[in-house]
Amino acid sequence: MPKYPNDVRCVTLLDKAGCSKRIILHSCTVKEVAAKIAERIPCDMELVIAGSLLHDIGRAKDHTVMHANVGADMAERLGLPKELVHIIRKHVGAGIDDIDAIELGIPKGDYIPRTREEKIVAHADNMVSDNTIVPHTYTVEKLRAKGSGRGADRVAALHAELSEMYGEDLDEAVSTLGETPALASLCAALARK
Repeated sequence: MPKYPNDVRCVTLLDKAGCSKRIILHSCTVKEVAAKIAERIPCDMELVIAGSLLHDIGRAKDHTVMHANVGADMAERLGLPKELVHIIRKHVGAGIDDIDAIELGIPKGDYIPRTREEKIVAHADNMVSDNTIVPHTYTVEKLRAKGSGRGADRVAALHAELSEMYGEDLDEAVSTLGETPALASLCAALARK
């Protein structure tokens, strides 16, 4: 029996939670990017896939930065493994430090991705806007425009770290997927419901 929910189960969980078609398509695109990154970085691929598909489950109830906490709480209630819950809680940007947490008014906690799987999912999300793949600089510039220089620096550092582990700049690597990669037929079918 697999430890983590597979693609079918993850998309079903998103759908049952009340995630919009748009969020499901976004999550499927993040999965494609995360899988591409993970193909050359030793990690638990099943955890990366489940984490990338479920990272935004909290958007079923909240569309602020709190969606990560809301989603982690939902995942805990669903009885999902703690490492999957951690990915959901820590996926925003390249993590939220204590200063940012205070400024954003979110509960004190550990929001910095530390494991390879947490980092891969967080950064795959940074490289997807809606359901379109974007270079990491898109997120860096967006964060700087919002006045979050520390967050922008963390995204740039995470990009450099994962690119080094991958052996190639990730902007170049994921560009091979195309701007809007073909989604798994199940994800596309469920999104059209």
